[in-house]
Amino acid sequence: MPADSNAAGDIFGGWVMSQMDLAAGVRGAERAGGRVVTAAVHTLVFRKPVKIGDTLIVHAQIEKVGRTSITIHVEAWAARYLSRERELVTEGTFVMVALDGEGRPKPVLPEPDRTEQV
Repeated sequence: MPADSNAAGDIFGGWVMSQMDLAAGVRGAERAGGRVVTAAVHTLVFRKPVKIGDTLIVHAQIEKVGRTSITIHVEAWAARYLSRERELVTEGTFVMVALDGEGRPKPVLPEPDRTEQV
């Protein structure tokens, strides 16, 4: 939206980063089975601008699970306004830490066996 842009009509990078952080948080919480927080952003590369009217599409994929942390690769794609064109605009690596009820780091449990019994 125009309120999220600069004078050139580009969406602020901070707004794009916040959407990516939200996606990393959702994916991290799914994997941790509870609350996570952003501990670090190791890389963030702005490849192309997002323009007013574009739709931002964000994908988050787990790269690594540590004892209390989850490293997530996040890509932001722009679906260009009134076009079928989609472009990778930003990508980065976010590190999320799982927290317990008191806000302290907690271990991330192994994923349950997903095989179904017949």
